[in-house]
Amino acid sequence: MRKYLSKRARKGDKGYPIATVAFYGPDNKRASKVVCSIFKFDGAEPEPIKKWFTEHDARKLERILGEMIEFIEENDAKSVGMIDQIIGCHPAYRTSPSRGMCVILSVYSVLPM
Repeated sequence: MRKYLSKRARKGDKGYPIATVAFYGPDNKRASKVVCSIFKFDGAEPEPIKKWFTEHDARKLERILGEMIEFIEENDAKSVGMIDQIIGCHPAYRTSPSRGMCVILSVYSVLPM
């Protein structure tokens, strides 16, 4: 399924709707979140948007990849834009200057005592 998704992305711009796929995670080794957005026309806001979360590497999970492909096909995307790398921390994570990587935030660390 990963090959199929990569192949769709390599085909380039085939017009709208365009699906975008972005991988996020706590470091450059594990994608713990995937966001897939559909842009129906030039200048459109992304709608719909679907997100997947996992403790494992989402790029290697057939279930998530299959659901992404299904989402892309259900929305009749003619083009797929995807970077097969983790592009940064997702909102549940923030860069830790002392550790040089993203770390998950605990809700307890932001709540007043």
